[in-house]
Amino acid sequence: MAWVYVTVEQAIEIHGKTVEVSGGGSLGQLDIGKLDAVLQHIQNDDYYPTFDAKLTHLFFCACKFHCFEDGNKRIAITLCAQMLLLNGYLRSINAFIRESENISYHVAAGNISKELLGEWMDAVLSGTEDSEALKLKIFHAISGGNDTL
Repeated sequence: MAWVYVTVEQAIEIHGKTVEVSGGGSLGQLDIGKLDAVLQHIQNDDYYPTFDAKLTHLFFCACKFHCFEDGNKRIAITLCAQMLLLNGYLRSINAFIRESENISYHVAAGNISKELLGEWMDAVLSGTEDSEALKLKIFHAISGGNDTL
C-alpha cells in the first residue's frame, strides 16, 4: 500500500496550530533536522514495513528528541493523528486521541519503552487497545515495575 506521509513543512505548520489551540507555548525550533530525518526514515519500508511501526517510530521520536522548544508531546499526538486521518484509519483516531496524552507523558518520561509503545499502537489500529493484558503491561511500566498500590 502507498502510505501518505507528512512533510517537515507540514509538521512545522501543524506544530504552530497545535500550540496555538492547546494553551500556548513557544513556537521555537531546537533541532528540526531530527524531525525531518524521522519523517523521511519512516518512509523506508525495509526499516518500518507496517503502518503501526511507522507511527510508533514517529510518536516515540517526536516525544523524545525535543525538536521544538515546547509542545513535543503534543506534536507527537497531532502528527500521528494526522497520519491516521490521511491514511484512512478513521475508526482508530478516537481511541488514539483518548489514550495518547497519557501515553505520550510516559514515553517522554522514559517509563514506556518503544517496544511497549509499538504494542499499544498495534492495539489502537486493530481496535484492541482495551485489552486487559496490554493495560497491565502499561500499568507495570508506568508504576516502575512496582505492582503494589
